[in-house]
Amino acid sequence: MSFLAAQSVGKRFEREGRQVRAIDDFSLSVQEGEFVSIVGPSGCGKSTFLHMVGGFEPITEGSICLDGQPITGAGPDRGMLFQDYALFPWRSVIGNVAWSLEVQGQPKAQRLATAQKYLELVGLSAFSEAYPSELSGGMQQRIALARVLAFEPRMLLMDEPFGALDAQTRQLMQEELTAIWQRQRRTVLFVTHDIDEALYLSDRIVVFTARPGRMKADLVVDLPRPREPEVRKTARFSQLRNEIWDMLREEVLAAKAGA
Repeated sequence: MSFLAAQSVGKRFEREGRQVRAIDDFSLSVQEGEFVSIVGPSGCGKSTFLHMVGGFEPITEGSICLDGQPITGAGPDRGMLFQDYALFPWRSVIGNVAWSLEVQGQPKAQRLATAQKYLELVGLSAFSEAYPSELSGGMQQRIALARVLAFEPRMLLMDEPFGALDAQTRQLMQEELTAIWQRQRRTVLFVTHDIDEALYLSDRIVVFTARPGRMKADLVVDLPRPREPEVRKTARFSQLRNEIWDMLREEVLAAKAGA
């Protein structure tokens, strides 16, 4: 049985008195421990699907189950990381990471020890008493990642988490995330517009069609693990990038023609 199973999922919105179909008849299976990325044209429904898995958006049609249980709302088994770091400026770094554990009612000593452990994991233990405004964007996103990891969700949902970073920091964050994932092997569903990012991080890449979002392709990324930065320079990486780009270009042109 798949860890995450989405079956014939549909999503409709009502805008200005008319129905807008964002996702149509979309099915996806993800095994526990897999890293799966979703790419597609802007407005194709990929973030909407991620939010439905997170329990933040209701499903119009079909079903989404996690470990055999229907998703009916948000829960501690799923951790969400957004492009916006959403850190509390009045809390120290360790206070931000410990926040979710405080909400769960953990004793102070326990939550601070756990927070310190995850700050060490993302390489920021030396900054535990600093405040977010004193740190770079990449460091703030690492704090946000540590905060999500600290309550140990079974699945990570990541919505363009590195989209606001400069190119060099973004690549370093990809390498950091890969190293963490290879140690912990949590299930990850990752939404991105960046084909290279999806290829570097993922076991599989799901390509959405233009709206309404449907499954266009489900590609296995047959690049070696552990995934090293040099893999970006290989012929296979370029071949996969071109294959995905051709599919996306086709969908972008289709969306423009239907606009």
